[in-house]
Amino acid sequence: MKKILVVDDEPAIRDLVQMVLTREGYQVTVAPDGQAALDLVRSHKPDLIILDLMLPDMSGHEVCKKITDQYQIPIIMLTAKHEVVDKVLGLEFGADDYITKPFDARELLARIKALLRRLNKQVDSGTSITYESLEINLANKTVYKSGELISLTPREFQLLEVLATHRRRTFSRDDLMSLAWGYDYSGDSRAVDIHITRLRKKIEDDSSQPRYIVTVYGFGYRFGGV
Repeated sequence: MKKILVVDDEPAIRDLVQMVLTREGYQVTVAPDGQAALDLVRSHKPDLIILDLMLPDMSGHEVCKKITDQYQIPIIMLTAKHEVVDKVLGLEFGADDYITKPFDARELLARIKALLRRLNKQVDSGTSITYESLEINLANKTVYKSGELISLTPREFQLLEVLATHRRRTFSRDDLMSLAWGYDYSGDSRAVDIHITRLRKKIEDDSSQPRYIVTVYGFGYRFGGV
């Protein structure tokens, strides 16, 4: 049974989402604010988090960053705001998807199932990739650089996995969205650029002069040099 944490300060939203998810067989815990959410992440280790942007004690963006800095837990941002900048900020802080209020429960369920389905894909336990100082374990979903563990979000790891397993092949943004996040991913292709930027900051010595994830201008991205 997958564990889902719902973080929202509106009791009606929490109760609705909890009811819908419980009916689908998920184990649901709820939190009314950011600090309660952080405490539950530490104690319950959820498999997925639904996180409201507007919380009484801190912003959803801040909560998202605190979580993704320490854990590889997928996050769906729930927001009443329609501005692109709010969605972009959520992705920059590590969210994997977003849905705007008012939302259809069926759409929320579809996004949850799609995200969990992609994360549950089985990979050969003996598969790992080593390139220069970077070691990528595809089974354990871990990345080490010079022996030091690098914390990646699920979306970041999925992009790195596609690129690293097809070294020197150039992928367009649409290719990466489809292969890394699934054909049913409904986000904007600009999300690829946002996650690539975050990924470079974590794995590159100098993100302004990347040697692992290289930009092929006019086409997209590839892993490694020519």
